[in-house]
Amino acid sequence: MDVETSGLSAADHRVLSVAALALDSAGVVVKEFHTLVDSGCDPGPVHIHGLTRELLSGAPRFENIEAELTQLLAGRVMVAHNAGFDYGFLAGEYGRIGASMPVGNRLCTLALARRVALPVPDCRLATLATYYGIGQQRAHDALDDARVLAAVLRSLVTDAAHLGITLPMLACPSDRPGAGRRSAWPSTPPKTRCEFEYPGRFIDSGVLVQGMKVAFTGDTRVDRVELISRAVAAGLDVTGAVSRRTSILVTNSQESLTGKARAARGYRTPIMTERTFLLLLERIQPGIPKNMSESAGKVGSVRGKRTEAAGPLAGRRVLVLGGPHNAAVEARDRITALGASVAVNMSASVSDVLALDGSHSDPRLGRAITRGLPVHGPELLDSPSSSSSDGVDAQDIAEPHTMSRGQVMDLPIEAVGTEWSVRVSWTQSESYEVDVVGLLLDSGEKVRHDPDFVFYNQPTGAGACLTADGPSEQTVELSIEQLPQHCARVAIAAAIDGDSITFGTVGAIEIEVTAGSESGVFARATLDAATEERTLILVEVYRRGETWRLRAVGQGYPSGLGELARSYGVDVSGD
Repeated sequence: MDVETSGLSAADHRVLSVAALALDSAGVVVKEFHTLVDSGCDPGPVHIHGLTRELLSGAPRFENIEAELTQLLAGRVMVAHNAGFDYGFLAGEYGRIGASMPVGNRLCTLALARRVALPVPDCRLATLATYYGIGQQRAHDALDDARVLAAVLRSLVTDAAHLGITLPMLACPSDRPGAGRRSAWPSTPPKTRCEFEYPGRFIDSGVLVQGMKVAFTGDTRVDRVELISRAVAAGLDVTGAVSRRTSILVTNSQESLTGKARAARGYRTPIMTERTFLLLLERIQPGIPKNMSESAGKVGSVRGKRTEAAGPLAGRRVLVLGGPHNAAVEARDRITALGASVAVNMSASVSDVLALDGSHSDPRLGRAITRGLPVHGPELLDSPSSSSSDGVDAQDIAEPHTMSRGQVMDLPIEAVGTEWSVRVSWTQSESYEVDVVGLLLDSGEKVRHDPDFVFYNQPTGAGACLTADGPSEQTVELSIEQLPQHCARVAIAAAIDGDSITFGTVGAIEIEVTAGSESGVFARATLDAATEERTLILVEVYRRGETWRLRAVGQGYPSGLGELARSYGVDVSGD
């Protein structure tokens, strides 16, 4: 499935186009459904999807297509690239007419592509299509994107099967008894992506240029959601906070005492009234469109500079199998010290396998042998070979920075932007659940307001969003510019749901940090806890002057999530 929409918020924006392809068990398309939808709203970013008011005029409303779409969806798994986004918008349209989505499970090909870990710079649909040799006629066209996705799905599922990867199926919200609490998470996409290069700050008596960063504060005559939609549709980059890169602040009170206004005056950011802004918006000047390949190249070049890191295992990715917990932890620490990154699950990026005692019972060992991967014993940790493995050619792929516990590095925000994702994954099991949380902390290391604690029952905060695209993967999306002014640090943690399971049972936790949700991996860490920990502080993103930094923490505690939250000042009424 694919949808084109008037914006990125399922709560505030609408579906403009729907495409759905029904596949049989062999992955062959047996039916296609495609239509424009007249939702009676501003179509938003026309420069992206090309759907103008004139094109949408006369198209059916959603209630007129619901019956046919429901018939096609019923009893099937919904597949989409960034499936939470498409599901959220369709569920919103169904809800507006008093109906429910007839889908019990969904599969996200973005999450699946991350698990397969192909040798590609990012996991965008266009990148995967190029890798698999699939032609794409027109990006951001719902029907063409759905056709491309169907072909990509067939190849991804085949590769996943060869690697023994379980498809990351996720239960959808349901009124059925027993529906899991995590399935109730709403779809909350990251902040609106601007398609134009940043041209700099606004100059007095000048003009607005697409790509300029605009923030709003105080009351507005035009509804704030409508005002933001107009700005986004015009090609501006709407931000939730003011920084030194903010082009303008729009407010109807020059004497405003809001945090944004104080920050704007401190940065000498131009301030204008709503009326002036709307007049200038009508004469906005064209910006320079972002080139996706160049954007990926920026991230890749930053990663590429770090492939020179020393170590006899540099550029290799090692999967550790077997061994008692302490031996596996020591092995993973040693592998990291030798310059390699540690894999938690089998994927196409795994170049070597370390087989410890008991590994013969792990089915992944047989798959590694079938793939021809080098299988090593403990000697790998004593006198490792510096030659490349027979698996993935490490020289052909820009490797991310591998972080060890306690290591700190700067985030290159000036080079690749303020949108960052911290993805957390672990070995899937039916015997336990892991919850990922985000805590937005002030300078006193406390959560100041309830929305600053992001968890499964409150997945959205100011500048932070928690998403789940599979049963063993959760992501905290951060928009640095939209974090509250008082936020000096974001702590991201994981907790075991239940009293009898610890991280000693779960095993290693993998952290991948990316610039945006679909970019290539910028930094990676594999963290272990001892046998008794039930909560684990994974990473921290914190401000040091004008710089934002990333720290791999790996500090565990035997207490549960409730006690961890209380230690940071969260008012928890019960566990």
